[in-house]
Amino acid sequence: MDIFSVLNMLGGLALFLYGMNAMGDGLAKVSGGKLERVLEKLTKKRIMAVLLGAAVTAVIQSSSATTVMVVGFVNSGIMKLGQAIGIIMGANIGTTITSWILALTGIQSDNILVSLLKPSSFSPILAVIGSSFILFSKKDRRKDIGTILVGFAILMFGMETMSAAVKPLADVPQFTNMFTMFTNPVLGMIVGAVLTAIIQSSSASVGILQALCATGGVTMASAIPIIMGQNIGTCVTSLISATGASKNAKRAALVHFYFNLIGTIIFMVVFYTLNAFLHFEILNMTANAWLIALVHSCFNIAATVIFLPFGDFLAKLACLTIKDKEEVQEKAEADPVQKDIQVLDPRFLESPAFAVQQCKNVAVKMANAARDGLFLSMELLEQYDEKKVQRVLHYEDIVDKYEDELGTYLVKLNGKDLTKKDSQTVSMLLHVIGDFERISDHAVNIKEAAQEMKEKKLHFSEKAAAELNVYTTAIHEIVNMAFDAFATENVEAAGNVEPLEEVMDYLKAELKDRHVRRLRKGKCTIELGFVLTDLITNYERVADHCSNIAVCLIQVVGNDGFDTHEYLENVKSKDNDEFKIKVHWYKEKYELP
Repeated sequence: MDIFSVLNMLGGLALFLYGMNAMGDGLAKVSGGKLERVLEKLTKKRIMAVLLGAAVTAVIQSSSATTVMVVGFVNSGIMKLGQAIGIIMGANIGTTITSWILALTGIQSDNILVSLLKPSSFSPILAVIGSSFILFSKKDRRKDIGTILVGFAILMFGMETMSAAVKPLADVPQFTNMFTMFTNPVLGMIVGAVLTAIIQSSSASVGILQALCATGGVTMASAIPIIMGQNIGTCVTSLISATGASKNAKRAALVHFYFNLIGTIIFMVVFYTLNAFLHFEILNMTANAWLIALVHSCFNIAATVIFLPFGDFLAKLACLTIKDKEEVQEKAEADPVQKDIQVLDPRFLESPAFAVQQCKNVAVKMANAARDGLFLSMELLEQYDEKKVQRVLHYEDIVDKYEDELGTYLVKLNGKDLTKKDSQTVSMLLHVIGDFERISDHAVNIKEAAQEMKEKKLHFSEKAAAELNVYTTAIHEIVNMAFDAFATENVEAAGNVEPLEEVMDYLKAELKDRHVRRLRKGKCTIELGFVLTDLITNYERVADHCSNIAVCLIQVVGNDGFDTHEYLENVKSKDNDEFKIKVHWYKEKYELP
């Protein structure tokens, strides 16, 4: 074997690993976070969790990715430790699908239809189709499908290159002798574990072993211990991801480790004990891709069937390893906001579509806190209550925390490889959380106006109070309309915000004019006028922020773009009769007495 053969083997390995990574990324994008949401919701029954874990892993081609996602679920409180166990077991089954796909490379037949099942026969076609999608399609979904197809083609080409490069090693005694060392089961298991831990993918390490089988110098006696070790090595990714996580998240990673470790030990002890008496013929057989895929699948399925009734035992073992310390309260319990923002787990950044959805969920909670604080501050104008004052300040503090955490997480998420839609959603969220925070600030301003009226014993005249009440009612409607539209992504409802905001501007001007007239007649004081001006200015700015929220939503969800000024110009143009009708309708609805 010369230097060029070594380079071909390394190049094939590089293509193989890159293709697997590209295919996995494409599959994750196409799923759009749906697979993760399925895992999140449908895991109450353990057998269902196993099936879901297997299905999701088979689709995204990575048990490590599934397990890391589960660790994130447990860490953020979305999922309980007991629910995670079934998914972890299922992930081990799902990851075996890769070895069966790779085994197709060994198909040999003169029949054209059978030959077409060989990946080397159809992967060039997939590469052409995938490249066409990537180069010529404007739709993100087709580009992602193209990435999957090209990734698969590169993976299979890498596999073929590796196999072709190592075939000459069949005539090299030193290479053949090296594999006889692995007939020592413990040594073979360690080698498999270390190799998988380094590349952090059992699917990839099994694929490398299948490629080495092309030499014909690998026996099943050498291959079986390596396969067993690969199941242990794949746990490294989840153990690393659990660093710095909550206790239950660390326990979830340990469940994955114990499941594979104990299962491997039991298999090795039982198998080699029986072999001492029965002398299994399979150990003397030359390893091939099909036999490796079979052993890999049988072990993981058998381990899951055996351990499924003992899932609670694995959980207890993990709890014994990481014990609870006597603490007064967890941070999440002491601070409800902390529990909400735990879903912004760094592990979810590797699944951007799902992370975007979690950000949206937190943004909705932030919006609700801002709305509650605003409406509470407006109540203070009618009936001042010190307890309500403290609650307004509490809501302000909550909104600020949401903005800090969510803003930081969104910036990190924006640096990931996002689809066009997800990128626009992230941009929208970065815009609207600023609007929510400012609305919360205006709530504090309104609270301060109420405090000033209380301290100075100021009271609006009956006429001024009635006019302000109309404006207050309009504020309630525009806030509810904008916030509910944001939460439900209701573009039609968001379209009604701008006409009402236009009426709010009109009401502000009219209220100021009426105040000036009362001031001239001596029916109002300058001091009370300052308070009224502050109030209606804050109201009007709240309406402006509601307009920003609605426009962002319409531009991202409805118009697939993000040009706010152009949208507003079009909406308010002289030719827009629909907008004029809505403005007229709201003017009649909120006519001042």
